[in-house]
Amino acid sequence: MASMRDIKRRKGSIQSTQQITKAMKLVSTVKLQRAKGNAEKSKSYFTCMYETVTSLLGKTENLEHRYLKPGDSPKKAVVVITSNRGLAGGYNSNIVKLITKGELPKEDLEIYAIGKKGRDALARSGYVIKEDASDIIEEPLYSDATKLCNKLLESFAAGEIGEIYLAYTAFKNTVVHEPTLLKLLPVELPEKEEAQETSKALMNFEPEADEALEMLIPKYITSLIYGALIEAVASENGARMQAMDSATSNADEMIENLSLLYNRARQGSITQELTEIIAGAEAIS
Repeated sequence: MASMRDIKRRKGSIQSTQQITKAMKLVSTVKLQRAKGNAEKSKSYFTCMYETVTSLLGKTENLEHRYLKPGDSPKKAVVVITSNRGLAGGYNSNIVKLITKGELPKEDLEIYAIGKKGRDALARSGYVIKEDASDIIEEPLYSDATKLCNKLLESFAAGEIGEIYLAYTAFKNTVVHEPTLLKLLPVELPEKEEAQETSKALMNFEPEADEALEMLIPKYITSLIYGALIEAVASENGARMQAMDSATSNADEMIENLSLLYNRARQGSITQELTEIIAGAEAIS
């Protein structure tokens, strides 16, 4: 059995750690409320943008556009959104697993990393980090999503990449966060049956379809990237709040067990001293 001094020292260390986890939980809770509000306010816009574009493409026949077919290059760009800090449970590792254990071949992937944790983990696994934009996740702005979108589209137009994907954590609610891999380019047309259920009328473009899509698709992709950033921030704080809450509860259990061990050790020490006193008194008499 450990000595009373060792038990007391360990108990003090856990109590200090528990104070930190409590503080981190409170900070994450405050950040989560703000991030959750931003995600809920913006979600309707991004959902509407996605439904509008897919509906538009579904109602259009015989459309030929560069954004609707894969590029010539076998390379695939993946925008990976994680966090710059840890202590968030499985938040970062789930996104990394989405890439490393997914169906996309490693040798064809070029990673556009947003978040140091994902960047470092994928770099250790041998993935090519094409660009590091980890600072974006600290305070996501629509302009940041626009710049990233423009870089991706330039590479797509130049034939450097043939497909573009987005890996992020979708925010469902405070306790449910879903790792998601979304294909951005080429934009996939909805199934004919699904499109017919929406409307049987075909879409007319003014100006021409190519000009309209040339303007609309970049905005569509930018919106999806920015929406993913907003949801990822909310998911990160939700995951960290849960992790710190769990750590605080575990610390309570450990402190309770150590208190029990300390009392047992103290009781054993007192019993031993009494035994020695009694034995000494008997020896004198």
